[in-house]
Amino acid sequence: MIGCLCLHGFTGAPWELEPLSRVLEEETDWLVYTPVLPGHDLMTDLSEREFRSRFKESDHKTWIHTADLAAKELFERCSKVYVIGFSMGGILATYIAARYPVEKLVLLSAAAHYVNPSQLSKDMALIMKNMIKGQLKKQPWYPIFWSKIHTPVRSLSEFQKVVRTIEPFIKEVEVPTFIAQGMKDSLVRKSSALFLYKEIAAKEKQLYFYEQSHHFIVHSENQKQLIEDVLHFLLAEKIEPDVVWKSSDQV
Repeated sequence: MIGCLCLHGFTGAPWELEPLSRVLEEETDWLVYTPVLPGHDLMTDLSEREFRSRFKESDHKTWIHTADLAAKELFERCSKVYVIGFSMGGILATYIAARYPVEKLVLLSAAAHYVNPSQLSKDMALIMKNMIKGQLKKQPWYPIFWSKIHTPVRSLSEFQKVVRTIEPFIKEVEVPTFIAQGMKDSLVRKSSALFLYKEIAAKEKQLYFYEQSHHFIVHSENQKQLIEDVLHFLLAEKIEPDVVWKSSDQV
C-alpha cells in the first residue's frame, strides 16, 4: 500500500490541503493521512482568549514530533510513503524526507523564507475593503485569517524555531521533489522556493510558479493546474528537472 502524509501550515488545518487530498483519495487507493498539529485546527468558535490559551500549549518541538510520529505510523502500514507539505508543513515535510525513506516529496508554498511585504499590503487592502462592506466572514478563507491575526507572539517565535531547527536537514533531501509557489503569495517569498530548489540535494526536482496563486495555493485560481501537476508528479516513473511558469490563461 502507498501512504500519503499531508502536513498543513502554521495556525492552519487540514482544510488548507483538502481539495488536493480529496482528489488523491478519489483517484487512488492510497492511504491519505492529514494529522492536525497540536494547538491547531479551525477554532473560530472559541473566544480569542481561549484560542490563545490553547495555541500557547504547543511549540516547535511538539509540531516536529507530531509530524515525525505521523510518518512512523504510515511507514508501519505502507510500503511506500509520499509526503506533501503546505507552508510550515512544507518545512516539516523536508525534515521527514531527510530522516525517512520517503518515495517523493511535494512542497506547496513552503515557508523557508516568509512574508512578502509588497503582496501583503495588497492583501490587507482587500481585507479592509471587505471589512468595510461587512463581507469578511463570507470569505472562504476567513477561519484561517481569524486564526492568524489572533496568534500569540510567542507562537510566531515557535514557528521561526521550526524553520531554524529544520533548515540544516534541507540539504539532506535526496528524493524526487516537486516545489510549487504562488506569485501573489503575501506570506512566503518567491525566494523561499528558489532557495529550496537550490539547496535540496535531489537530482530529480521540479519548481513550478503559479502566476495567479496566493499563499493558500491549493485554493487559488490555479487550483486545477496545481492538482493535476502534483498528481502527475506522484504517478510519474521518471522526473525531469525543470522550472516551469504556469498561468490560468494557459489552455
